[in-house]
Amino acid sequence: MAPGKGGLQRGLRGRERTVVLFTDATIVRETPPIRACWSRIGEPAEVPITGNRAKRVVYGTLNVSSGALCLDHTSENWNQSTFQAHLRRVRSQWRGWGIVLFLDRGSPHRSRATRALAKRLGIEFRFLPTACPELNPVEALWRYVKNQILANEPTPDVKTAVQRACDALAAMTKSQRRQTAGTLEDFWLAT
Repeated sequence: MAPGKGGLQRGLRGRERTVVLFTDATIVRETPPIRACWSRIGEPAEVPITGNRAKRVVYGTLNVSSGALCLDHTSENWNQSTFQAHLRRVRSQWRGWGIVLFLDRGSPHRSRATRALAKRLGIEFRFLPTACPELNPVEALWRYVKNQILANEPTPDVKTAVQRACDALAAMTKSQRRQTAGTLEDFWLAT
């Protein structure tokens, strides 16, 4: 962080080589979300349920200006150690940049060890208000994946579901990601 008049500069205006990122995580389960189901009139709809409760946590970090995306999907748990691994990946993707990272107030984000790692990596945290997921554009990407890619289709296993979700996001252009996330026009944070 660059020094300002009264200590550390908190604003974003005038910073050189600084990227504004938003991060969030979602859980992908083996059993797909059921949003709609069709069947013939008078016949019950068949909904396959495997009984498996497998899940994976997918971390996503979005550059709200460019639409670049960093995804991690190897974890079964959402905790400070898996979030810290994602922070290291974020730093490696945006090497040489000042990073301002907006995130929610989840306990893995607020832990002392996570904050110390972020400081060592040169990542400045900006916490969003509590219970305001609409302020995080990554939430809109998760909604798109769960409603359009994973809903209503059974998958053979959770790895396949996660791969389908990540492939769908990777296949989008940066502009499509920004539009889906709501950062293309009239985003609440001027960047």
